[in-house]
Parts: sequence; structure tokens; C-alpha cells
Amino acid sequence: MQVPRMRFPIFVSSPSPENLSPEQTASAEIILRLVKRHQLEWRALGRSDYPNDLPLKEVLRMVRHCAGGIILGFEQYRMTAGQVRRGSSRAKTADMSFPTPWNQLEAGILYGAGLPLMIFREPAVEGGVFDEGNTEVFIHEMPTTTMSRRSLGDLNVVFQNWVAKVQQYYYGD
Repeated sequence: MQVPRMRFPIFVSSPSPENLSPEQTASAEIILRLVKRHQLEWRALGRSDYPNDLPLKEVLRMVRHCAGGIILGFEQYRMTAGQVRRGSSRAKTADMSFPTPWNQLEAGILYGAGLPLMIFREPAVEGGVFDEGNTEVFIHEMPTTTMSRRSLGDLNVVFQNWVAKVQQYYYGD
């Protein structure tokens, strides 16, 4: 009799599937395949767990039972003619893309909990945890269905390294 391997719970911050475009859904599915391949359990508010309390409290509760976190920074808002730093000496007109604000909140909770963190973003997404060099975490470009086989292999290696940290966290090493 084969004993099933344990799946390590990880918290995934991502918009709900109904709020993703077909291209974004395909990217999320690439990440989901990696999660399954590496014996991880995708935990997300409104997907695997449903709130019994206020959403932020539920996120805190869920994170306490996870060994790692993934942030999927999909564009949810686009500002095509806005002003950044209005009124300051560095004010400028901007065309910017933003993720769901929950990405920022959940990334902060995961980081504060000391969990191994992996962050992906679409190319136009910026701000907060998605700004290069602002965290101890390397920001990865969101995988796409047009990625080369080699790029997908490279992503798998990066993912394996992160999974080793998740396992180490889980076992308390």
C-alpha cells in the first residue's frame, strides 16, 4: 500500500478566478501546476478556506497554519492618465498598473510571520512589494503560456529552491 505524501500548506494571494482574464488564468494555472508538482497545498481565502470572521482575521488565522506564501501580482486596476506624487517636486503624469490591494496586505502578513515568500508580478504591475529592491524577496515575472521550455525549466528550479525553504520552515530547521 502506497502512503500519500504530505502536502505542505502555502498561502496564495491572488484575485478570485472570476476577476482574472483568460491570460491571467493561464498564468495562475502554471503556478498551480508547480504547486501540485512539488506536493504543496494551495490555500487561499475564498478558494480553499471560507471566512467565518472578518477577512483580515481569517487571513491571519490561515497564515498561522501555512509554511510559505506566494503573491500573484495580476493587474486589477490601470491608471492611464493619472498623476503620481501630486504637488511634490517629483510629480509626474503616469500610466500605471496596480494589483489587488489584498496582495500588499497579505504579503505584509506573510513577511511578518517569517514565512518563505515568492512574489510574481505582471510586467506593468508596480508599487509596494512589487518594487524591485524594496524587499529581501526577488520579484519574478509572471509565467505565461508563451514562455520557452527553457524558461519554464528555470522557473521550476527557482520554485524547487523556494520549496526547500518551505519544507525547512515547516520542520523548524
